[in-house]
Amino acid sequence: MKPLFTESQRFNQWWAWVIIIFACGFPFVGIYYQLILGKSFGDNPMSNNGLVIFAICSLLFVFMFYKMQLKTEITHENLSFRFIPFINRTISLSEISSMEVINYGFVGGWGIRFATKYGTVYNIKGNKGLYVHLKDGKTFIIGTQKPEQLAKIVEQLK
Repeated sequence: MKPLFTESQRFNQWWAWVIIIFACGFPFVGIYYQLILGKSFGDNPMSNNGLVIFAICSLLFVFMFYKMQLKTEITHENLSFRFIPFINRTISLSEISSMEVINYGFVGGWGIRFATKYGTVYNIKGNKGLYVHLKDGKTFIIGTQKPEQLAKIVEQLK
């Protein structure tokens, strides 16, 4: 069945990438000093093996951040969202008591935010999202960069 609404968002804020690349580049500076120049890196240097492991973990973090995305899809039957690589959830519309597009302000950052006044918030950027109230009392928000289009779909489904 053709979806009524789809959206895919990625972390593409340039300033976030500058911070990540700068922070993750640090172990490579240590590798250069210790393994190439043969000098200790810092007052209490990490072992060479430790630096290599730290560099590999940094590369994995950058790769994970690059692959991270929020995908939302609404059909006549379901609301599905994936916060890759962490969450993959499909909810039948019959389990939802209400949905509305709101401006939720700033909830302490982007990503997955737990225990906010809205329940769990899944967002990549911005401050607008689909506020979902489930029949079991749970609530959550899925961030969107297409609030007007999403609001029209929500109205259609009422």
